[in-house]
Amino acid sequence: MSAHSHSDKFVYHEPGLQHQFDDMGQQEESVSLGMWLFLAQEIMFFGGLFTAYLVMRSKYPLAFASGSNHLDAFLGGANTLVLIVSSLTMALTVYYAQKGNRNMQVGLIVLTMLFGLTFLGIKAYEYTDKYNHGLVPMAGLNRRVKADAPVAEHVGLVLPGETAVSASEAKPGAEPYVNPHGEFQWREYELVQHMMDKQRAEPNGHYLTLNEQLTYSTSPGSLILDKDKFRDKVRIFFYIYFVMTGLHALHMIIGLGIMTWLLWMAYKSTFNAEYFSPVEMSGLYWHFVDIVWIFLFPLLYLLGRHYEHLGL
Repeated sequence: MSAHSHSDKFVYHEPGLQHQFDDMGQQEESVSLGMWLFLAQEIMFFGGLFTAYLVMRSKYPLAFASGSNHLDAFLGGANTLVLIVSSLTMALTVYYAQKGNRNMQVGLIVLTMLFGLTFLGIKAYEYTDKYNHGLVPMAGLNRRVKADAPVAEHVGLVLPGETAVSASEAKPGAEPYVNPHGEFQWREYELVQHMMDKQRAEPNGHYLTLNEQLTYSTSPGSLILDKDKFRDKVRIFFYIYFVMTGLHALHMIIGLGIMTWLLWMAYKSTFNAEYFSPVEMSGLYWHFVDIVWIFLFPLLYLLGRHYEHLGL
């Protein structure tokens, strides 16, 4: 028996290089391509939602303006500022990851997470406010209490008889449960009827869209406001509001999960000038989520607020 000697071959792997890649350049190209493909499908996803919103708003501008006027633009603006600053801290995190500065990475990731949590806290407060004021457009998802008698002015977004009573149904024993802060006896009713009156006086005017003339009226062509029908269209606005802001909040929560992992890796001094692509790709995701909100804020909170000040 002859002895065979062999020498082991040691192959140097750069820090962070995964076994399926030949070098860091190839890995970074693959990671970057994958992230941009992911962001492309996210853009199409949110783009579809934005398109649906704009189509419905073009049909029912007064109803959507009414919904916008019952959102808190100050809180929406505060959340916008919070996310803009969080984008700055995330960009600085990438910079210090390239520099290999562990302490700055950890501190900036923590700051970014705090901004993200602040955003979610403000959004939770807004959702709670909608619950308290009867603005959640689904039965059973608004605050309601038992009342001694129906209260006509406490009307929410839900269908009459589900959690609140409408003015037309306010008769003894009609519905003992009402939302104590229901906001659907709004000034907007007066505004819509005012627009209907102007449309009746000037048939060729453009005060209401054709869809509004047909769907807000008690009967086709009457141009007399049916409050329940109008409320139905405002409900569409709030459906879209909760879907879009809810999905955005879900993306924020996912981002915070990614940040938690980044924080652990940064604490272990994982990232440096040779290996920082996870921080960079996480930053791209975070910036994308911020940009989505920058579109959501004006569309949901600001567009149409001028209707409130039309000559009444």
